[in-house]
Amino acid sequence: MVSTLVLGFLIGLTGALAPGPTLVATINASLAGDWTAGLKISLGHILAETGIFFLIILGLASVASPYTTAIAMVGGISLIIFGILTISGSRTASLNPAPARAVTSPYKAGLLTSAANPYFWIWWLSVGSALLIKSLAGGLTLAAVFMLGHWSADVGWYTFISTGISKGRTIFADTTYHRIMAACGIFLVLFGFYYLAGAFLPLSR
Repeated sequence: MVSTLVLGFLIGLTGALAPGPTLVATINASLAGDWTAGLKISLGHILAETGIFFLIILGLASVASPYTTAIAMVGGISLIIFGILTISGSRTASLNPAPARAVTSPYKAGLLTSAANPYFWIWWLSVGSALLIKSLAGGLTLAAVFMLGHWSADVGWYTFISTGISKGRTIFADTTYHRIMAACGIFLVLFGFYYLAGAFLPLSR
């Protein structure tokens, strides 16, 4: 159970760290001095993922159960692809984008930037669903633990960002952020190969 929690956290962190509309919304909301903006945006993001979670546990998992090997293959390949994209994107990633506009409701911003982000849906239709279905094999509690770890990463990272920016601090130099992103990408690639191996080697599961 602890390993599932840690895995959920690490996988969630790689997604939270990636530049995207939710991260930009967090930065913009924090510029007004609200250190809780990251937490509020995370809750909106979590609301979107809660719907997906229930969709998977209430129907998708039972439909997909005869295809666990194929799902593992798709999940592993997707992890590798997302890892490569993360490594590639790390070269130009920045925590200091120009503010776009004021965010009136951080909760709404978190929900809408998640739901409107194609990356969000692609991730959940490949990597996320595969990992969650695998967790469900150990029971509903284990699947919930995976999601708890995943959401802890979102809340922790976005709150960290909003707290620093609201206090007028530079979170990371871009060079440091690039290295962290690259490390996350390497983790995704390595875990993708490990997960892919599980589709063919029962002993590795």
